[in-house]
Amino acid sequence: MTDTALIEAARSSKAWPFQEAQRLEKRVKAKRLKTGATADEPVLFETGYGPSGLPHIGTFQEVLRTTFVRRAYEALTGEPTRLVAFSDDMDGLRKVPDNVPNQEMLAEHLGKPLSRIPDPFEKYESFAHHNNAMLREFLDRFGFEYEFIASSSRYNTGAFDDALKNVLRNNQAILDIMLPTLRAERAATYSPIMPISPKTGVVLQVPVEVVDAEAGMIRFTDEDGEVIEQSALGGQSKLQWKVDFAMRWVALGVDYEMYGKDLTDTGVQSGKIARVLGGNKPEGLIYELFLDEKGEKISKSKGNGLTIEQWLEYGTEESLGFYIFPNPKSAKQLHTGVIPRAVDDYWQFRERLADQPLDKQLGNPVWHLLRANHSLATPEAPGAGDTVPVSFGLLLNLASVLGSEATTENLAGYVQSYLGETEKNADLDRMIEAAVAYTRDFIVPTLNKRAPVGGEVEALRELDAKLADADADASAEDLQTMVYEIGKNEAHGFENLRDWFRALYETLLGSEQGPRMGSFIALYGVEPTRKLIAEALARA
Repeated sequence: MTDTALIEAARSSKAWPFQEAQRLEKRVKAKRLKTGATADEPVLFETGYGPSGLPHIGTFQEVLRTTFVRRAYEALTGEPTRLVAFSDDMDGLRKVPDNVPNQEMLAEHLGKPLSRIPDPFEKYESFAHHNNAMLREFLDRFGFEYEFIASSSRYNTGAFDDALKNVLRNNQAILDIMLPTLRAERAATYSPIMPISPKTGVVLQVPVEVVDAEAGMIRFTDEDGEVIEQSALGGQSKLQWKVDFAMRWVALGVDYEMYGKDLTDTGVQSGKIARVLGGNKPEGLIYELFLDEKGEKISKSKGNGLTIEQWLEYGTEESLGFYIFPNPKSAKQLHTGVIPRAVDDYWQFRERLADQPLDKQLGNPVWHLLRANHSLATPEAPGAGDTVPVSFGLLLNLASVLGSEATTENLAGYVQSYLGETEKNADLDRMIEAAVAYTRDFIVPTLNKRAPVGGEVEALRELDAKLADADADASAEDLQTMVYEIGKNEAHGFENLRDWFRALYETLLGSEQGPRMGSFIALYGVEPTRKLIAEALARA
């Protein structure tokens, strides 16, 4: 495949990352005409992170989705790009998160910048450093290519000093934008720039007088009533959130940033402030938020919803990315129940990839996932059509039957016996580990094998008799045909095959849904399956 073919397909692709890339290309061309910048200068993508609580999947998805657009833009234009992951760790701690230790200690530091508060986990130099490290660890594990920037570093080293002076010069114009949007009580204390108290270290929400914008000098009343005159530069102040957002866009030259629906108003006001500061709001997507199982917004401080670590215990990295990919403008519930299908759907789409025409590949979520970390330089790259020989759903059913005996070693033994001699498959090994954990925590506690009734009893006896005559190494297809034929036997009284399969799942596996029975019997074994049938018949 030539780059020309890829570019042509990218220009007509309806996949949402390419739609975003097409809009971004128009913006970048207009910017270059205005500024004289060349195509050699990387297009800058940014993602923001507020490290007030532990990173969650909502944080990760923003980096992933932005990377989807970044890679789509590269495919569309062939131009260089950069991705900055920005942590707003100069923000003051507003409340103590529910899901961290040493809460009394944190309460003593309320209002101080997150980067100047001790780490409650006692591992890093500050609370922000701990949470930043957790975010970077996962981004690194997934293989993202990014540059991490901590707000504290830019403020403290003076890298933002010129941008802060620009804010001070435009202090009144920014107030004119913000004050009409605020309640009277909030407007009375609002200032675009928040000084940090030289006495308590708290980020102050107080009116500020600009004494000398060029020198960065400001005047304010400290918490104890004393009037203080000090520099706003070198880490001695912090901008209000919406002002900070705009300042970063202008100071860093951000071309693309997406954010959640809850920040829609922030985007509007920050865009106006960016224009006052001499720049423009970047191109971007407003995405819907993730919800927990109850339909409530996921919150870092509440710790509801799934953590990154939980998804990786019960699923795979690829399945997480696959679940995140579709329809960013639609809300998604995020709980353990969505993991099994996400794992299997990922592999189904991956298996199709190599055989798809190019335009279909660009609409395949796996193309974007592999491209995200350069795993797929071209669709013909090794691994583009990889698959796993056993589905995650089948592994879950096998593990549920094994119950307390389900271990990674035990499950792997059944799979190895079923597959015969095969090369080691790291993806399958990871799925086996996840299947054991998922079954242990979410399936086994809910299993309820009911007794067979009516025609189900004779149908199970017929299945047992046929299995007794079957070869031990009968193929999954042959076994599936056997099961089908029994279900179609009108003497057993099933209205349709669905009723027969539901009876098998409920009496043998203890669940309402299950796998292709032929594949299950081949994997679990003919004789062990006959034992399941005997146990079910004993309950009749």
